[in-house]
Amino acid sequence: MALQKNKVKFGLNKVHYAKITAWSDDGVPTFATPVRLPGAVSLSIDANGENENFYADNGVYYVINNNAGYEGDLEVALITTDFATAILGEQLDSKGVLVERNDAETSQFALLFEFNGDKNHIRHVLYCCSASRPSTESSTTEESTEVKTETLSLKATALPSGLVKGKTCENTDEATYNNWYGAVYIPTAATTNSTRSASAAKSAAASTTTD
Repeated sequence: MALQKNKVKFGLNKVHYAKITAWSDDGVPTFATPVRLPGAVSLSIDANGENENFYADNGVYYVINNNAGYEGDLEVALITTDFATAILGEQLDSKGVLVERNDAETSQFALLFEFNGDKNHIRHVLYCCSASRPSTESSTTEESTEVKTETLSLKATALPSGLVKGKTCENTDEATYNNWYGAVYIPTAATTNSTRSASAAKSAAASTTTD
C-alpha cells in the first residue's frame, strides 16, 4: 500500500509543553511529562538564521548553515495557572493568588503540537523553547462581545546535541506517533549517527563529482 502524504496543513491542535527539569553534565535535558495547554488559537514561527556562502576559486566554495532555531508567537485563549507557575516562574501563594515577581526565572521547555492535514495529522516538537510574559488586555463590554486572547512570544533554540525540532511524517511508526504526547521523542544515537553518515557520504560524492 502506498504511503499517504500530506498536501496541506491547517488546524493547530493538541498543544503540549514539557518542562526541562534538569541538564546532565553533557548537556542532555530531562523532560517532564508533556502537559496539555488548552485553547490553542494560532502558532506563527519563523526560522532564524540564513545560509552564508563562502567564496573561493571564483565561485561558491562552501555554504555555511546558520540554523539559529525559530522565533514567533503562540496565541491561546488563556494562559493556565500550571503553565504560569511551571514555565513563567509565577508563584501561587497560600491564599490561591497568582503572584508575579520581578526576579522570577522562566524555565525552558519542549513544545509539542500538531496540524490537521488532509491525510496525516503531522505532530511536531520544538525541543528547547523559552517564552516571555504575555501582555494583559481587556475592554469594556459593548453590544457585541469580543474574546480577548493571550499571546506568548516564543524562542526555540537548539539543544547542545544540535537538535532543534522534529515532526512525524508518513514513515513514522505507529507506536511513536501514538505516544507523541506521552513523552518527548528523542531520536536514538544510531539514527542521528546514520543521518550524519549519509549526509557526509553525499557531501563526499558531490565533492568527487566536482573534482
